[in-house]
Amino acid sequence: MPESADFLVIGSGVAGLRAAAALAAHGTVLVLTKAGDAGESNTGYAQGGVAAAVGDDDSPALHARDTEAAGDGLCDAEAVRVLVTDGPAYVRELASWGAAFDRDADGRFALGREGAHTVRRVLHAADATGREISRVLWQHVSALGRVRVAADARAVGLLLESGVCVGARYVVGTDVVEARAAATLLATGGAGRVFRETTNPPVATGDGVALAWQAGALVADMEFVQFHPTVMSVPGTPRFLLSEALRGDGAWLLNVHGERFMARYEPAGELASRDLVARAMVKEAARTGAPVTLSMRHLEAEWVRRRFPTLAAACRERGLDLAFDAIPVSPAAHYVMGGVATDIDGRTSLPGLYAAGEVACTGVHGANRLASNSLLEGLVFGARAADAMLGAPAAGVIRRPRRRGPMPRGEAGAAIPDADAVRALMWRDVGLVREAAGLTAAVATLDGWRRALVAAGRDAGDPTGALVTVAWLMARGALDRTESRGGHARADFPARDDLHWMVHVAESTHDQDS
Repeated sequence: MPESADFLVIGSGVAGLRAAAALAAHGTVLVLTKAGDAGESNTGYAQGGVAAAVGDDDSPALHARDTEAAGDGLCDAEAVRVLVTDGPAYVRELASWGAAFDRDADGRFALGREGAHTVRRVLHAADATGREISRVLWQHVSALGRVRVAADARAVGLLLESGVCVGARYVVGTDVVEARAAATLLATGGAGRVFRETTNPPVATGDGVALAWQAGALVADMEFVQFHPTVMSVPGTPRFLLSEALRGDGAWLLNVHGERFMARYEPAGELASRDLVARAMVKEAARTGAPVTLSMRHLEAEWVRRRFPTLAAACRERGLDLAFDAIPVSPAAHYVMGGVATDIDGRTSLPGLYAAGEVACTGVHGANRLASNSLLEGLVFGARAADAMLGAPAAGVIRRPRRRGPMPRGEAGAAIPDADAVRALMWRDVGLVREAAGLTAAVATLDGWRRALVAAGRDAGDPTGALVTVAWLMARGALDRTESRGGHARADFPARDDLHWMVHVAESTHDQDS
């Protein structure tokens, strides 16, 4: 069943919708969303806010400095410059489209502060900023007559002709559809569901990375995974993200003795970057033999409930009071800094294929994303990718792959796993802290699973095939990088090694050794 559009957008988060909004002025746009609810994406789960240098005491230069500090030496300076310079205009545009960002008594944006930010620069809509941005973008795009949305549509392969991407195949129900387009944008979001413990929704399985890899596009930095430190962990209930904005507005992390402990590990305390806070929590839990908690008891109770209504309600559902109780928290996979390698205009190494948002790797986040830069990234680079898609298909100028030595191979005839087995392996061996033995075993097991899936005709277009492909790429990168930096921590190589590792690990199917 063939169909066509001038532009194809795969994904319905902030990056995909912002691109669709720009593209609709120039032609027809087909948006594919894997979810039955077209608004289901990581965007809607972003609680804290969107960072932008709009305050009187802020500047793009200061925002860039904080972004690069969090990125631990691997940020692409030009990508950072674009993000922080263009960002304020895009958040003001959202406000002009109707985004109800919180305001102070004088009508100015009420700005919050989060970890690793040196000033208050986070715009928020209570504690449901992502949901508000998603609402406004959907409202805006839905009013554009040349945008069509296909829900429950799962992309299963990219269409290639003479080395150029000319669209994608997708499945709706039992129908396989070929959608041809002059330019195709991957905006499929993240891959947190590769791990057993995650803040991400069920749709975040890394499909875009797997499809791009299978088509021969370069991927980069897959070893860098951010584990959010404060995820509510009440036995018998689903994990629930507790926004960094809580700590930005004064929440404390406490050990089993009711003591604040972060200063023992980090000078910035609760406002250190996410990677540092997460690892400090694990160390403190190991030191005391008991989990850590998050507390706002020292703050005014009614203010806490007004400021964070969604989080307060989630706590009540679990029998807890956000304003008074010590809330049990632990880290969970949250964001992947790596992805499909692109230039600052969203061009991949495959002509005709573009990528923006969490699925892409511009290098803007380096080894660790600064809090609340993700929604900004989607706005800025989604719009830039749309501009690039209006031109002739061309490959982006992107980082060259780093050649690696032979990787562990899986045994022939491996059984095909279910998704839970993949997630359990990744949480155990490629989680918050890694080491050679676990990574070696993980790479070998994932390689065996991947080969078994391919032999069964279940490649990256298959849900389990995509999950295994992305997990395998993450584990390979983590085994290769023999240092600790940002979201990648090795127990056997605990130091940052700038002499050997101020580089990006990038590869494609053309460069693999197996």
